[in-house]
Amino acid sequence: MKHYDYIFTGAGLSALMTVYKMVQSGKFKNKSILLLDENTKKTNDRTWCFWKTTDSVWEQSIYKKWDSALFANENFRRDLDLQPYHYNMVKGLDFYNQVFDLLSKQENITFVNQKVLEIEESETIILVQTESESFSCSKLFNSIYNKHKAESQTKYPVLQQHFIGWFIKSEQPVFNSEQATFMDFSVEQKGNTRFMYVLPTSKTEALLEYTLFSHQHLKKEEYENEIQQYIKKLGITNYEIVEKEQGSIPMTCYPFWKANTKNVLNIGTSGGWTKASTGYTFKNSDKKSSELVTFLQRETDFTKFHRKTKFWFYDLLLLDILDRKNELGSHIFSSMFKKGNPTLIFKFLDEETTLYEDIQVILKCPKMLFIKAIFHVAFKAIK
Repeated sequence: MKHYDYIFTGAGLSALMTVYKMVQSGKFKNKSILLLDENTKKTNDRTWCFWKTTDSVWEQSIYKKWDSALFANENFRRDLDLQPYHYNMVKGLDFYNQVFDLLSKQENITFVNQKVLEIEESETIILVQTESESFSCSKLFNSIYNKHKAESQTKYPVLQQHFIGWFIKSEQPVFNSEQATFMDFSVEQKGNTRFMYVLPTSKTEALLEYTLFSHQHLKKEEYENEIQQYIKKLGITNYEIVEKEQGSIPMTCYPFWKANTKNVLNIGTSGGWTKASTGYTFKNSDKKSSELVTFLQRETDFTKFHRKTKFWFYDLLLLDILDRKNELGSHIFSSMFKKGNPTLIFKFLDEETTLYEDIQVILKCPKMLFIKAIFHVAFKAIK
């Protein structure tokens, strides 16, 4: 059985970001690192987006940038000037290629394409069992999401950001390639929070995603029928589907970090790194992975890593509302974006605002809904 200093069970976004930055730091050359994942990371299996004011370490993986976005519902449309932010699109395969191009040159890093079956921790060592081998390590980073753990409790709502997306190429030049559609709530809500998300890469090419913030997934045909209707509404009559993607991202404030031990750290969605109120993962993981690499250079006790912030509570309030009244999502987001400052909202969603700036954003939202949510969350806390 081979022993490693660090093992990553799951080589998803958070793990790959962390290992990439460990290499960049130059501080872990003497540490043996194993990445375990059943996925080869050689296909374009997902798309991530994030906003930033400056160039990113992931610059070479960015496929397209926008300085403008559209927000819409059934009653209004608003063009959002995002500057100084850029809205960035990253294709999964481009990200994987950037990361593995660097990792493949490191003698101390091993990637094994196997499914993890079991993790067993003792006081001195951690054992990891795959389908065909066993490994041991001193420190383990786990990003394999425990769906049952989150959904078997009732204290913290668990919704899903679930979607199907089509990359299409149209014969008609209908897209504004300089503007992304951030949220279009003009689609029928059907008792949920539903919107279209459009990332145009040229006048004839775009990714269109039919997205819900809700509890239950739909049948595949329902997502695709809505995409077809939206394409027709755009005036597109002839097009080809170049690629498809689908996904489901947990939206919850469940305290995954409470399962961290001195030697095992839950990261990514499994560690609460996903932005609970929006499902955005890339920017949060980028920040958390940088914090973790710095942390590893000065600390050894993983229970000291997580710090809960005010934004966790803000997210909890929104999820409490959507958990009980899922159809109100359009109303809440529309209230925020109709007259709110777009750059301030993006800064707020990035969890970088001051308390004064928080209040400016929050006051754009339906106040009574959130006041009631405060009391409901407080009541659940003392039950």
